Amino acid sequence: MSINNVTLRQLRYFVSAARNGQFSMAASSENVSQSAITNAVLALEKELGVRLFYRLSQGVSLTPEGQDFFLQACHILDSVRDATHKPRFRAPQLRGTVRMAASYTVLGYLLPDLLARFRASYPEVKIDLRDMDRPSIEQAVLNKEVDLGVAILSNIRRPERFGHAVMVRSRRQLWVAPDHALAKIPSPSFKDIAQHPYIMVTADEAEESTLAYWKSRRIKPNIAFRTMSIEAVRGLVAHGFGVTVLSDMVFRPWSLEGKRIEARPILDLVPPMEVGAVWHPDGKMNTHAEALQQFLLHAYGQ
Repeated sequence: MSINNVTLRQLRYFVSAARNGQFSMAASSENVSQSAITNAVLALEKELGVRLFYRLSQGVSLTPEGQDFFLQACHILDSVRDATHKPRFRAPQLRGTVRMAASYTVLGYLLPDLLARFRASYPEVKIDLRDMDRPSIEQAVLNKEVDLGVAILSNIRRPERFGHAVMVRSRRQLWVAPDHALAKIPSPSFKDIAQHPYIMVTADEAEESTLAYWKSRRIKPNIAFRTMSIEAVRGLVAHGFGVTVLSDMVFRPWSLEGKRIEARPILDLVPPMEVGAVWHPDGKMNTHAEALQQFLLHAYGQ
């Protein structure tokens, strides 16, 4: 494959389609025609010689090859974004420590890469990173014990109490083994899913948020097992012990044992998981904390 045959625009349109789950929504997000998204994806599939998406009745879902390419495409776009970002602060002269709190899911699946990129831009700024649950993060921010918190914003009650910004809106989809009965349904409904054992994640208030959108449909999941470990869920789903509904942010197409997992869009409306930053409502923070705040928001186009 010649790198000259792949453009940044194609990568951006592909990533947008993967994140939105529909070519039409990606087109709206990128402010282009749907045919522009479709043509970009077709050109990439032709160039790579692999199928990147399953075409489903309710949208699209990444193939395992598409998931691998998605991670690489995100890395390329992130690198270009960082290289062209003009920070408000002179990086070589910026020194200090930023006190930052984050919750379990954010720490495991979002922050490591972001903080590594920040360190490359601001090598003299240290991060005092603290593992906290959502209520503790809220209190620490209000008490000015930390400069920034990063958590699942959709779990925060009365977010107007803080300065805040959404960084990621991550679609929730069904996770299923390839040979599971639900894998044969392009877009299963909650009613379909309720007929099978359900693996419930309990970390980061996941059970409360999950049951809320199930309750809105007046259906209960058939909970077979509860765990804080997303990797345990991945393994149980891959081995066919049950299914689950989780966000794309934590999705990986393989379990630790190397067994395949697939994601399917859900017929019923499911709210996305929103992850973002929170800070004290007075907005006052030191220069190196503001540099990290601006970096995090810039990384996701805020």
